[in-house]
Amino acid sequence: MKLNFSPSAPLGWLLLSLQVHTERARRAPERGASAIEFVIITAILVALAAAVGVVIYNLVTDEAESIDIPDAPGGGL
Repeated sequence: MKLNFSPSAPLGWLLLSLQVHTERARRAPERGASAIEFVIITAILVALAAAVGVVIYNLVTDEAESIDIPDAPGGGL
């Protein structure tokens, strides 16, 4: 049993859009990156960002530790 909904109704428009998208995906040749390729690329970028973050953190920490802070005047009373 096939249900017919008017494309002007919200549910009809949603079903029509889904049908058009599905048909377009079925007919289209393989193009672009697959989901696994996106996961691999994302993992590489996350690792690179983490490495840059660690380097920046270490540089800032080393520089902060090298700052000489004199004792407070008056003996710290």
